[in-house]
This record gives sequence, structure tokens and C-alpha cells, in this order.
Amino acid sequence: MKSNKQRRMIFGVKNALGVFLLTLSLLSKAQISSPAQKQIKTVLIYGATIHIGDGRVLKNGNIRFENGSITAIDTGKPDLTKADYEYINAQNKHAYPGLIAPNTNVGLTEIDAVRSTRDHTEVGENNANVRSIIAYNTDSKIIPTLRSNGVLLVQVTPSGGSVSGSSSIVQLDAWNWEDAVVKTDDALHINWPFLSPSSRRNAEQGENEKQQFEKEIKAIEEIFINAQSYCLSKPTESNLKLEAFREVFSKTRKVFIHTNGVREIIKAVQSLQKFGITPVIVGGAESYLISGFLRDHKVGVILLGTQNLPALPEEDIDMPYKLPKILKDSGVLYCLADNGAWQQRNLPFQAGTAVAYGLTTEEALMSVTKNTSEILGIEYKYGTLAIGKSATLIISEGDVLDTRSSNVTNAWIDGRRIDLNTNQKELDAKYRRKYFGE
Repeated sequence: MKSNKQRRMIFGVKNALGVFLLTLSLLSKAQISSPAQKQIKTVLIYGATIHIGDGRVLKNGNIRFENGSITAIDTGKPDLTKADYEYINAQNKHAYPGLIAPNTNVGLTEIDAVRSTRDHTEVGENNANVRSIIAYNTDSKIIPTLRSNGVLLVQVTPSGGSVSGSSSIVQLDAWNWEDAVVKTDDALHINWPFLSPSSRRNAEQGENEKQQFEKEIKAIEEIFINAQSYCLSKPTESNLKLEAFREVFSKTRKVFIHTNGVREIIKAVQSLQKFGITPVIVGGAESYLISGFLRDHKVGVILLGTQNLPALPEEDIDMPYKLPKILKDSGVLYCLADNGAWQQRNLPFQAGTAVAYGLTTEEALMSVTKNTSEILGIEYKYGTLAIGKSATLIISEGDVLDTRSSNVTNAWIDGRRIDLNTNQKELDAKYRRKYFGE
């Protein structure tokens, strides 16, 4: 007769063994490819419809790049006589900047249901010293699915606690995190306290929640006060949690506030203004109600999960879909994002949905390219196609924002041609051969 403790131990061993065998099975069937080699030949893409990423479109356009940087963008008949060039015929195809996904768990999470593959959350309230980049896994099997839909850069973001830690921006084709880094420790992430929607309708509940709300905000402000004092002094001993704020106060590291409600957004902006900091809002479900406030305070917004149900019962059922158009018309700098890791492959289609709710196709493209690069602070190199910028771009046979026609056929990161194969594509080819003889 086995005791409960013995049963739990046996169950735990079986569970761990099952996860191990599942992982081994996935790895054994996975397509393993090495990161692309550094660009050697000059590449000339010709005949494409070029979407610059800033609203402009060039018909029958040509893009030339060498040593990882764009050296020419023009229209007309290209010179195809140079023997040392690599020529890409993109007639009847579209060229775009590589798409950028902010606020992701890519490389930090592999299987949501398996705790041992989740490395994006730390224990504790103040984890300002946490750096997500050192946990980033370049061999994640999720990464190829993102590249195949045109997402070539992501912001690797920690979560949990009041102060989650610092994110970093990476490109999705590298041997290790050191090779992948585009911008290290770009932003400090804070989960702002919130008030429940029901507190607006229940006076007693609202008062209790408001007191707790103010208490939690005060705790965050005290962290900033202590960090500011620490950074202004000459400490004899290093405090890693406070040391992480040094670049925040020097304006070389941004602060991203994760919150959705009107009261929360206003309070967060006002609180950080006391320290001379203008935050970026992540979430922003109710940002449309204070778009003028956000514009006047030059606060950027990362709209999170616009293909969701509305945040409040009294809102229009399609409010999340209309949000990008409302913020755009109000002059607020915004971009699109989603939670998690595997969901990021749908980022271009999230932008495509915004087209059906008021944005033009080029405006929607900006919400996952140019606007994102500006909010993340990498616009000097990525986000648009321009001479001198990184040759990080994609070619698609159809509209990359349209689920029906999108088919990314080529991709380059810093001039290196990227493998776009995925396990899903291999399975598709396998069964097409079996049943259709293709």
C-alpha cells in the first residue's frame, strides 16, 4: 500500500518524464538550421512594390544593399549586368521593412503549460535588477514561425511583480543572446496598480479599492525616491535594484507602464513626471478617452491585444478594433502588440484588422514598423526602408497584413538571408506529397 507522499512522488516523476519525452520528440522532428552567414554579395531586389514603412509606396521599385545596409532605393529599369551581384526578381511582389513585435515573451517561454519552459517571471515585487536578455533562448522553436510571417525583431520583456525588470530588443536569427541583441536594457517595466471596473459603480467597494490603489502607488513612488537618492549619492555599497534606475534618470532607459484604465494612465503619467520621466503606456485599453492628454504629454502607447473584447461592458463591441484609428487621428504615437510568445506570429494580421476599422494599409503597416521603432528607440536603424539603414526587410507574394494573401518568400536581417522554413511548412509539404502527389 503506497502512501500519499509516495503517490505524489511517482506522479511527479511520471509527469517530468512525460515532459522530457515530449520535448525530445519535438526536438527530434524539428528542422534545425544555423543562423545565416554574413552578407558577402551585393543584393539587388528589382521590380517590387516597395512599402517604405512611413506611408510611401514605390511601384516597380529596386532596393540595393551591401554589408548589411541599404545603399540605394529607386524606381525604373535596373542594371542587371554586374556579375558580382545577387539579383532577386520581385515583380508582382511586395517589399516591406521587417516587422517589429514589442512586449513579448519570445525566447523566454516555450510551452505555456510547462512551468520549466517559462522564464519570464521572477518572485518578488521589486525586480528592477532583472535583465530578460540573459535568459533569452535563440533556439526557441517559436522563432521560425514568427520569421515566416515577417516578424524579424522583438522586444524580450519580463513580467511579474510591481517592477518587473528590463527588456531588450533582439533580431531573430542568432547563435546566442549576445549576437541577437539590437538594444540592451531598453526599458524598465512597471505593472501599475489598478481599480476594478465594478469599483466605479459600488461606492463602498470603490472607496476601499481607492485606498489600496493609493497605497500601492505610494510604494512605487517610494522606490523611485529611494532610487533617485541612491543615484545622486556616491554609495559605498552597490544596490542592484536601485542601480538599475541609474539609466532611467539619465534618460537612456525608458519606463514602460503596463496599465489600461483612464484613472491609472493619468496617475502613472503624473507620478513619473515628478521625476522628469515620460513613460510609455503598455495596454491602453481606455486610452481613447484621454487621447488629448496623451498627445499633449507626448506619451506613446503600445496597444495590447486589439483583437479582444472591449474592456468595459458599456463600450462598443468593436472598440478594441477602432482604437488604432482613434489614436492615429488624435496625434498619439502608438503601435500594436500582443501578449505572450507564439501569439506574435499574428501581429501583421492584427494590423490588417485595423485596416477594416479605418486605417489605410500603409498606416496599419506603420503600426508594426515605423511607429514601433520610434517607441522602442531603434528608428535610427530599423522600422523603415531608407539608405543607410539596416537591410532588414521581407518580400511577400501578397499583402503581408492579409491572412488570405500573405506569403513571405524572402527575408533578410542586417543583409543576411534568413531561412523561412518551419515545422508547420514541413508537415504541410509531407502530407501534400502523400495525398496530392505534390
